[in-house]
Amino acid sequence: MIPLVDLQTQYKSIQPAIDAAALRVLASGEYLGGPDVSAFEQGFAEYCNVGHAIAVNSGSSALHLSLLGAKVGPGDEVITSPFGFVATTAAICATGARPVFVDIDPLTFNLDPAGLADAITPKTKAIMPVHLYGLMADMDPIMSIARQANIAVIEDACQAHGALYKGKRAGSIGLSGSFSFNPGKNLSAVGRGGMVVTNDDEQAQFLRRLRDWGQDGRYNHVHQGFGYCMDTMQAAILNVKLRHLEHWTELRRAHARRLTCQLKNSAVTTPPEPHCCRHVYQVYAVRSASRDLLRAAIATRGVDSGVHYPRPVHLQQAYAGLGYMEGDFPEAERAAAEMLSLPISPELTDSQIDYIAAAVWSDAWRPRAATANLGVKSTRDLARPAQEQSEQAA
Repeated sequence: MIPLVDLQTQYKSIQPAIDAAALRVLASGEYLGGPDVSAFEQGFAEYCNVGHAIAVNSGSSALHLSLLGAKVGPGDEVITSPFGFVATTAAICATGARPVFVDIDPLTFNLDPAGLADAITPKTKAIMPVHLYGLMADMDPIMSIARQANIAVIEDACQAHGALYKGKRAGSIGLSGSFSFNPGKNLSAVGRGGMVVTNDDEQAQFLRRLRDWGQDGRYNHVHQGFGYCMDTMQAAILNVKLRHLEHWTELRRAHARRLTCQLKNSAVTTPPEPHCCRHVYQVYAVRSASRDLLRAAIATRGVDSGVHYPRPVHLQQAYAGLGYMEGDFPEAERAAAEMLSLPISPELTDSQIDYIAAAVWSDAWRPRAATANLGVKSTRDLARPAQEQSEQAA
């Protein structure tokens, strides 16, 4: 079986350094805070080209703190995408605010800026675009609309470590950006972990207090805060992995180029990479109107796969109270029915990639309506220079 994610092979590739870091923390007896957390914050801030990084215990906590840092609260509205993991919507609800959804671009699967202006009301406090699958949302029009309306932009970059939009790192464009280090992410802890990044000095100070029970010094609680601090063990291991992140990212991108080239003219639609972006392929999601048949067929050939995400958030039972109905966001609903994630970890070999492509090309699944999404038009310029296309196919 070719696994969707191969954490064991990744661990073995850097085992001595990981083991040394873990044993050092265990021997130190310092399991919360300390120099390991500070070093990881500094390193990740430099990686993202931002002034501050605030380490927390999960991506969900990072999203929650980012919203609170933007003063989002009861009675407010936050615009986001209905297609993605539920944590984004859950974080908005945790502040007491109401999530307001805008449909996705049918080719990038990110929030479509064309629907933003109509969704803004006097209650709108923030826009939270999700950089889905490792591809950044179209940030220029999002930021322009937000500035005109005087509302904050909070980037959900939980799947986009190292992604670029017009040369700018994910998390560095809005008021803040939130990251997850859960296993399976491009930069993963041995459990849960998260980070908020920002260039705003005041917000960084506020969030550092908020993550540690609102303390400004020991037992001096100036805010109602939370126990969101990152464990020292996670920081120590993430420090080791951060040194490899760019190499792993380039391997992901090389594997994606090889797979995309081999799947050209097949019965699936491969992930786009707009010319202005650097896709980091946290997920390599192909699209097919016969997704379930395809998944079953490649499984019989030993290729693992995943579905990210089979039901859009607005149709989840937990959020029925928001009042959305089936058909409200047709592009998100179509994507939920058609997307299939193929293996794309840095640890893949060329022969494994070739085997994955051959499994997809197999006629065993006989799609009834191959690539039903062909012909849809994106609101985003997806044209790539011919020279660049040739280089990526090489």
